[in-house]
Amino acid sequence: MKNLILLTAFVFGFTAYSTAQTDNNKITLSSEAQAKMVIEKKSHDFGPIEEGVQATVTFAFKNTGNAPLVLNSVKASCGCTTPKWTKEPIAPGAEGVITAIYNSKGRPGNFTKTITVKHNGEGGTEFLTIRGVVNKAPAVVKPTVVSPEQ
Repeated sequence: MKNLILLTAFVFGFTAYSTAQTDNNKITLSSEAQAKMVIEKKSHDFGPIEEGVQATVTFAFKNTGNAPLVLNSVKASCGCTTPKWTKEPIAPGAEGVITAIYNSKGRPGNFTKTITVKHNGEGGTEFLTIRGVVNKAPAVVKPTVVSPEQ
């Protein structure tokens, strides 16, 4: 029993020493080169739009870090929104854009969509939001041709 207590004390002591050594040798991220994405605005409200319109907005961003910023993926929350973005690495101090195109055809009513941006910079993920109200298009009235009776 005495040996078991000594062994347990030794294991706990060794673990505490190892943890203390690991914490002292950590490198902080602030001393490493890292990109940082700063977006001017993260949401856009289109307000009322007519059904069938391709509503488009561009979100501008800047790399304020000290390493190139790479957008790994840009995905919309549904197929009605198509994102386009700067594909090449954005140098420190340079700017890029993400354009969101919302197809309102057949989608009357309120909408809120999210674009998820994954990148190699600080934080790693950003969320952009678009919203608005699609006014239903007026019904198309087909003309009726009436021929006179003979």
